[in-house]
Amino acid sequence: MAGVQTAVALREQGWTGQVVVLGAEPHQPYDRPPLSKAVLLGKAEGSAFDVDFAALDIELRLGLRVSGVRPGQRLVDTDAGPVAYRHLVIATGAEPIALPGSEGVPGVHLLRTLDDAQRLRPVLAEQHDVVVVGAGWIGAEFATAAREAGCNVTVVEAAHRPLAGALPGAVAGYMATWYADSGAELRTGARVAEVEPGAVLLADGTRLPAGAVVVGIGARPATAWLAGSGIALAPDGSVLADDALRASAPDVYAVGDCVSFPSARYGARLLVHHWDNALQGPRTVAAHIVGSETALTTADRYDPVPYFWSEQFGRFVQYAGHHAGADTMLWRGDPTSAAWTVCWLRDGALVALLAVGRPRDLTQGRKLIEQSAHLDEARATDPTVPLKSAVR
Repeated sequence: MAGVQTAVALREQGWTGQVVVLGAEPHQPYDRPPLSKAVLLGKAEGSAFDVDFAALDIELRLGLRVSGVRPGQRLVDTDAGPVAYRHLVIATGAEPIALPGSEGVPGVHLLRTLDDAQRLRPVLAEQHDVVVVGAGWIGAEFATAAREAGCNVTVVEAAHRPLAGALPGAVAGYMATWYADSGAELRTGARVAEVEPGAVLLADGTRLPAGAVVVGIGARPATAWLAGSGIALAPDGSVLADDALRASAPDVYAVGDCVSFPSARYGARLLVHHWDNALQGPRTVAAHIVGSETALTTADRYDPVPYFWSEQFGRFVQYAGHHAGADTMLWRGDPTSAAWTVCWLRDGALVALLAVGRPRDLTQGRKLIEQSAHLDEARATDPTVPLKSAVR
């Protein structure tokens, strides 16, 4: 998404020079969200972007792995030799973290690429017993698809609740009940000791039958290939960019899951592993490549309200903002019901929102976060009051 959107944005904003997209995968560039849904369940063969690359004069070089970059010489090293650049945009995304000790074990899967999804389709079609390691967003989405396909599903999570790294316990605790409601078993506080063909062994001695094991324990920026380049990386491995998404080397930018950037809105450096970030960032990068630095305004600085969504266990979950640093949490609706919202405030201003089955709250709340709007807490907690009407 990030690489393709950068190429398209360059053309839309008037760049007339050569545009080359290098990609390690052999497939036409594709969208990832359908992989854990339609593609996985066999309802779609792929999710290629509807982009006429030839008409836009965008050259695709697919099946070509990049191994390094030499900023001093303005060269990218690839399997087919060096490629010269005037401007370089790093859009290598993130790579899933493997479960230690599971490498090479038959029946162990990751879910990140189209090939991953296609390898998993027979698992669902044959209704294997499935063990999912990790109750994060991808674990929940895969478990949802596997249950829809009729598989027996057990989700194993080392923390004591799902989404432990993403949401407070007071919120995620209610989401734990969704697993049982769907017929999946959720085991929290459960550590994997060993994975063997056909089974997962837990640290407490439990042996779980597993026709397939799907690992969803997180992802890290795919930046190992930048070693030795001199391009600065943050401790989390992300490209260390400024508020224009510029890296530390001249004329090098980064977009999407591989880059972190300073947010004046939240007073923190953000690393956002979500689709919307890969859609928004390229516009900023294209503006800086096409335009002169002196002509750019603060509007061209990248400081978005992060946004993502997830479809799991029959629920549409949406999140906007960044709740770290909030001092107040408000509930809109009953979290044991099918539709509810959580709002986070800092000094009275809305900074983040999680909406379950309440898309209108999300749409209105996202705008209010952008405006740093202050809410009347009494009105904001009344789910019958439109969120925009709760502004003080």
